[in-house]
Amino acid sequence: MLEKYEIVCQMFAGFDFKQYYTADTKQKMTIILEGQEHILGLPDGRDRFIRQVLLLSKAFALSVPHQKAMAIKDDVGFFQTVKARLTKFERTGRGKSDEEINSAIRQIVDRAVVSEGVIDIFDAAGIRRPDIAILSDEFLEEIKGMKRRNLAFELLKKILADEIRIRSRRNMLQGKKLSEMLENAIRKYQNNLLSAAQVIEELIELARHIKAEDERGKKLNLSEDEIAFYDALANNQSAKDVLGDDILRELARILVEKVRSNASIDWTIKESVQAKLRTIVKRTLRKYGYPPDQQLLATENILKQAELFASDWAA
Repeated sequence: MLEKYEIVCQMFAGFDFKQYYTADTKQKMTIILEGQEHILGLPDGRDRFIRQVLLLSKAFALSVPHQKAMAIKDDVGFFQTVKARLTKFERTGRGKSDEEINSAIRQIVDRAVVSEGVIDIFDAAGIRRPDIAILSDEFLEEIKGMKRRNLAFELLKKILADEIRIRSRRNMLQGKKLSEMLENAIRKYQNNLLSAAQVIEELIELARHIKAEDERGKKLNLSEDEIAFYDALANNQSAKDVLGDDILRELARILVEKVRSNASIDWTIKESVQAKLRTIVKRTLRKYGYPPDQQLLATENILKQAELFASDWAA
């Protein structure tokens, strides 16, 4: 246990976390934030820290109430607090066994741990929760002005990933495009091609691009379903060159109407209905002069996109 404890302590070399225990509530929050920023500034810091604290937690839980374990309980409590804040940025939680271990430790070091019910992801980042839109200009400027750059990056990355995931459930190709943009920015940062400040700027531009995408349907006068079909049709330049935006918009509207009206409740699992829909889409594409060499791909994209709407259309 003590060996694992020393490993975690070494990650805080140069950072005086002991001040946490005599600080008031506001100061505790600042120390936690600085602790996060310190860990995030280390090479592979977050993952290494989470992994080592988990190992320490397991050893600590097995050692309690040994005197040596009780002597470091406050430090374990602080490590657990920082780890809890860092894992707020992950898409999914840890397994049940880890939760049980964390729960047991929190009971032992209760006075050293900040309540999970009070501090959320925005509090942990030291910013206000936005009242209107998560990607509002005001909110993005607040992110841009954060002093703790590494923490700002983790927060914005988490928010954008969540926003993109929501859009991917409604627009397959748009979600794929946005995901690739996010992954590209993260990859450049991880490969030291961008500084923390630079990657934040790039992510803010991505956030603004997402906002612009949300307005695109209104500008094209298309519904959510129709803009998704439009994207499936306009996914290649030759189709845009041959047909132009006006015809592609009309084609998207017609295909939404045709596919929706011919899709049964269980069409996604019935091959006969899928074959019928595939034929309808192909005929409609030919009728409107869609490039022959792109018709097969466009048909498959339309049907895959329609599957995302299946439950809504069947309701």
